Amino acid sequence: MKEIKELLFSLCERDAVGNVSSAADFAFEILKKYTQAEKADNLTVIGTLKGESEYTLMLDAHIDEVAFVVTDVDDEGFLTVAKCGGIDLRTLPAKRVTVHGKEKVTGVFCSAPPHLSDGETEYSDISKLKIDTLLGGKAKEIISVGDFVTSDTSPASLLSDRVTSKAVDDRAGVVCLLELARRFSGKKLPITVKFAVCDAEELGTRGSKTAAFRINPDEAIAIDVSFGDGPDISKEECGKLSEGAMIGYSPALDGVISKKLTNIAKENGIPAQSEIMGARTGTDADVISVTRQGVRTGLVSIPLRNMHTAAEVVDLKDIKAVCDLLEKYILSGGVMND
Repeated sequence: MKEIKELLFSLCERDAVGNVSSAADFAFEILKKYTQAEKADNLTVIGTLKGESEYTLMLDAHIDEVAFVVTDVDDEGFLTVAKCGGIDLRTLPAKRVTVHGKEKVTGVFCSAPPHLSDGETEYSDISKLKIDTLLGGKAKEIISVGDFVTSDTSPASLLSDRVTSKAVDDRAGVVCLLELARRFSGKKLPITVKFAVCDAEELGTRGSKTAAFRINPDEAIAIDVSFGDGPDISKEECGKLSEGAMIGYSPALDGVISKKLTNIAKENGIPAQSEIMGARTGTDADVISVTRQGVRTGLVSIPLRNMHTAAEVVDLKDIKAVCDLLEKYILSGGVMND
């Protein structure tokens, strides 16, 4: 568990949006240790472990995070930004951020004191939420329109094996890819495995689409996070933290893969729960499954609280459960003979 925690913290401390790629670069360096790794294009890092068969399983997780892009820098050093991904505007006032200009600049989303506010404040237009850089007129020398802005939050340990950070969505999934690459390095595998660390999921599942086209796998499994239980969340709409991997069931997914994952979990005592979805999963699995001639695709998720915030919460035991489940699945040969 210690190794999983250290890897997750190392990834979450880094940033990945647009041309800001420190998290992706870090993942690439780890993949190079255990696989034949390549930067396939500007959206994807791919690591390969050759198996005894050419039958290929693609494992997918996305490296990018929800963030912002600067749309205006005024003379007093206040920034206007647009969203890169789905962000709840209610979480932004007084939030600390990093502006990736000519140099990194710490800024804070402005927040009017409650003493000066008239009733409840509604947050519906991000252009009205300014970032204070405290640079005054010097801001324009360092920051330009088009620069990216990320959350400035350090990972922290909570009770038991739970942790909190920004960008756990989906660095937790990337941890699974890197941990599985480490476990399988130098071992004989029945099938070939492609580890795809993809960018731009938060911008419309773009990276996984190009990765699936390039790899052209026989089957694929996307690893992502999903809604964890919490106050005011219906139990039908979420999984439970600390109760294991969430195995996806949906008409958009391959039912044989879902069922086999469930059976493997039961046979090996791996904590798991079912996640039932309608026509879309809201993950990379949606576009992978319809790439080229179509790809048999499954989905395994990690329950997460406070999604798309700077204080996401996950249980490391759930990450380990996903790793254990997929390890057994790969060693079984996937659905090569099903």
